[in-house]
Amino acid sequence: MKNIIYTLLLFLPFCVNAQLDRSIVPSPGDAPQINIKDSKVFKTENGITVIISENHKIPKVSFSLLMGADPLLEKDKTGLSDMAGSLITSGTNTRTKDKLDSEIDYIGASISASAASLRLSCLKKHVDKGLSLMSDVLLNAKFPQSEFDRIKKQMESALLNTKSDPSSMASNASSKVNFPNHPYGEVMTEETLNNISLEDIKNYYTKTFIPDGSYLVVVGDVTEAETRNYVQNYFSSWNSPNKANQKETSSFISSKGNKVFFIKKPGAVQSVIEISFPIDIGVGSEDEIALKVLNKVFGGGGFGNRLMQNLREDKAYTYGCYSSLDIDEHGSMFSAGGNFRNEVTDSAITEILSEFAKIREAEITDKEINLTKSSMAGAFARSLERPSTISNFAARIIKYNLDKDYYKTYLKRLNNVSKADVLAMAKKYLTAENCNIIVVGNEEVIPTLEKFDNDGKVQLLDAFGNVVKNMKPSDISKEDLICKYISKITMTTSSKERAKKIKKAKSILTVSEMSSAQMPVKITMTTYQKAPYTEATKVEGQGMVFMRSYFDGNSGNVFNMQTGQKAMTADEIASKKKSKGYFPELYYDEMGVKYDLIGIENIDGNDCYVVKRVDGENQSFDYYDKNSCLKIKSLTIVKTEDKVNESTITYGDYKEVNGFLFPHSNTTSFGPTTFNSKVKEIIFNQKFDLTDFK
Repeated sequence: MKNIIYTLLLFLPFCVNAQLDRSIVPSPGDAPQINIKDSKVFKTENGITVIISENHKIPKVSFSLLMGADPLLEKDKTGLSDMAGSLITSGTNTRTKDKLDSEIDYIGASISASAASLRLSCLKKHVDKGLSLMSDVLLNAKFPQSEFDRIKKQMESALLNTKSDPSSMASNASSKVNFPNHPYGEVMTEETLNNISLEDIKNYYTKTFIPDGSYLVVVGDVTEAETRNYVQNYFSSWNSPNKANQKETSSFISSKGNKVFFIKKPGAVQSVIEISFPIDIGVGSEDEIALKVLNKVFGGGGFGNRLMQNLREDKAYTYGCYSSLDIDEHGSMFSAGGNFRNEVTDSAITEILSEFAKIREAEITDKEINLTKSSMAGAFARSLERPSTISNFAARIIKYNLDKDYYKTYLKRLNNVSKADVLAMAKKYLTAENCNIIVVGNEEVIPTLEKFDNDGKVQLLDAFGNVVKNMKPSDISKEDLICKYISKITMTTSSKERAKKIKKAKSILTVSEMSSAQMPVKITMTTYQKAPYTEATKVEGQGMVFMRSYFDGNSGNVFNMQTGQKAMTADEIASKKKSKGYFPELYYDEMGVKYDLIGIENIDGNDCYVVKRVDGENQSFDYYDKNSCLKIKSLTIVKTEDKVNESTITYGDYKEVNGFLFPHSNTTSFGPTTFNSKVKEIIFNQKFDLTDFK
């Protein structure tokens, strides 16, 4: 009998599976009852709303202090709040940054800050020490000049990286065009960064980090009684006569017809497309859950969403196309897009707009809504496993004046969302006719975009979303420009004088110091040039050689720490041979360099002549100041198989050495890495041992 029962038990799963039709998605059951324990809430005399979420499973506590002020326009000092947030933990009146960091590390804690928050996380046994450090930062932040200068340099590097990152460019443009004259539409530039002073940072902190309207969210192994003692001991002396700014900000500015905005990314093999528009909805709106279901179906979910099915699976235009829904009390937005091959840029836009139109025409399917609601319910349930979720719920209920049971009834309200509700959301909020269409890519695609603009015009923007003028035609020839540039840097007035002067320069040795926010190591770069072709470079620091190269006119090699030493390829040698002498521009025609003066472009407020050079599939763009004719920037784009590598060098601080003008500072950007270089010495006609370079 045992054997028979055992056999039946083994066979039972196969019988059950045989009776199930797994092609049919099961209907969702009734929403389960959520028993979310209410957080304990009390308010202090100085205006702090304290929210406590107890969790005694792990002996750890976190304190999140959130300011209550609304965002303000920063105008010509855009970036002020971000910079202040980066500086808050840079030391106090009683502790240097190093001492503060050391004491935080000693107890295994973490203290971090942002433009409007200060956070501490530590073990329960170290709470008093952690809070003493946190309150010291809150009450006695010092903002030393040295740290201000350091953070500013980091931000300068980040701004340079933005100019080569198409996703950052698209994001900047989206902020600008969707939220004009609004705090969310402000984008930091080099100019606004330079307008920010240390005094501005201190004033911002004094006016923003105030107890009025603030929230202290406490999560972890702590009781209400303990929390009240902590707050009394470490935050009761925090006072300010200032009141939290509660300025109203417009959240909805509708476009009239589709508008197309383009940001040039020379040499790009893909276009970054973002189609977006602001929407009039706030946090806790009765439409919020149904609109989130719509977004998941449209493009906010996984591979099964409509955008992915069309543009990836069906058309093969991209690896990924998604939508995003951002709901905020001060400004909300819906967007869709991805990265697409140049040749299908216009087709991709057509399909995305088509999907916007289609989802407004008919109800979504049973499968779409059931899978989406199941996914959202699961994500909500998983979020409840995090102790911080409960306290964050409590903070949002208070801040946004939501119903007390808002989150307890979430699953029930999600379960009640119907296909008709989703269609109503699509008709109310989505559009295919009033969109801001942003494209970052190669300018060869511009003519294909004009048909999408309501006025048939494509507006050019820069990397920070600011309007730029079309490139103007040059008023001189390419030969005249090169002649003016060479005359300027050789400080000569005739070709005969110039040739004589250059001939006397047998060799040039340059030693520079390099620094990078990504590499906190002092680096020295030594470059040796000997006419007509010999060139050697070495980059080293802390007793290590990071990179070296050598070329004698016929052969050469390159070494770096990752790949070791390699001989130059035939293509690399051919490219090197086109760069003759110290001033290769002088020999462009002789060496067969293909170049053209393509026009005058405004770069950071200065009109510049733009010279384009082409070497096979590789391109370079050199920018010469229109007034001085000095080179101020070079952009090089190298294509290897299906990859595009880009580097940018900006030149400045030209000084005379031995009768020649040389830039004594430059900033070099390779993707996310930026190096700042300062020339320490330039020596002419010195004998130099090149053994270490070969």
